[in-house]
Amino acid sequence: MENRGIVVIGAGPAGLAAAVKLRRLGAEDVLVIERENETGGILRQCIHDGFGLERFGKSISGPEYAALLKSEAEELGIECLTGTSVLEISKDRTITAASPSGVVEIHAEAIIAAAGCRERSRGSIMIPGERPAGVYTAGTAQAYMNLYNRMPGRNAVILGSGDIGLIMARRLTLEGAKVSAVFELQDHPNGLERNIVQCLDDYSIPLYLSHTVTEIHGKDRIEGVTVSAVDGNLRPIEGTEKYYSCDTLILSVGLIPDNTILEKAGVEIDPSTNGAVVDEHLMTSIPGIFSAGNMLHVHDLADFASAEAEAAAENAFLYASGKLDTGRNLSVVPGEGVSHTVPGRITGHGPFTASLRVRKKERGKTVEVRQGGKILGYRFFPLVIPSQMISVDAEAAAGCENVEVIVR
Repeated sequence: MENRGIVVIGAGPAGLAAAVKLRRLGAEDVLVIERENETGGILRQCIHDGFGLERFGKSISGPEYAALLKSEAEELGIECLTGTSVLEISKDRTITAASPSGVVEIHAEAIIAAAGCRERSRGSIMIPGERPAGVYTAGTAQAYMNLYNRMPGRNAVILGSGDIGLIMARRLTLEGAKVSAVFELQDHPNGLERNIVQCLDDYSIPLYLSHTVTEIHGKDRIEGVTVSAVDGNLRPIEGTEKYYSCDTLILSVGLIPDNTILEKAGVEIDPSTNGAVVDEHLMTSIPGIFSAGNMLHVHDLADFASAEAEAAAENAFLYASGKLDTGRNLSVVPGEGVSHTVPGRITGHGPFTASLRVRKKERGKTVEVRQGGKILGYRFFPLVIPSQMISVDAEAAAGCENVEVIVR
């Protein structure tokens, strides 16, 4: 058994940002564990720009963002175990991991879980048809092209308007492939507006809202798909079927926080996000275990995931020093119009920030953080959409009544 200070799981934008913050706060013993052979996480395959505007004040590519974080970590002498997979975490913060040298056990004073998320697969959305080659998640197709220099196909249809899918529409087009269209089940896009403009509009790629793939055709290799319009309950409308010939179907149908390890440890999981239920310090239901970034809830930008991880680092440092304020336990409840909130609990006595996603697209709405009849914080938004995470600063809660976040 090896005893360490604060251990960070994951060396993507959240994990590396947390480790750098810890060292700058004065933490002497910081260890990062990364299952891949290189640090950087998903950033390594995101060769487009648009990263770093918040953190570095300039627009850079994913690999450049990862390189800057890696450089900061190396300059601060942060130890990183790559090629090491965490197998288990116990309630007393003992980590069991498989490393190149064998199985290791590490006891930590505090843990920050920042291992990212995974993509929804075809199986999770249950598209009927055969199981031919040529059906990829957007991230897999992106890795083939940007890391391994391989074209996934030449005639593509994209299901889902998530940012990676939009970016892949442009990437495929730039490499000479035909992208017939992007189809989105919801009545609103799920990607950033800038990606819709730069990746679809600039290349005359149509986006069809309230449409989905209802059948995949082909035995050995995909030959085409049937696409149908959907009604207000997201059910295919009979008689709207249209066939599109293609040799590639790219799925950009959502990301899911990857929390198998935390769930096994007994951490309470929020079923609406598949991430951990955390307090305003980003600490989970197990004292000393924190969560941040896309492992907690899916973020719009890597900069936001990094900033959240830095906040987790500050609180993990306080916890390891015995100075974290956790004297009570109030619930933060998603109210009218809100699908989920982070935090899900309040344990301290100071101001906090509520991050949330709304249930539906609406214009001219105010998001309120309330405790009983008192408004702790509010913010007006000209437009709110489910695909965009928003936040509201709130003053400290008083008494023992639960907190509610609502849209009105």
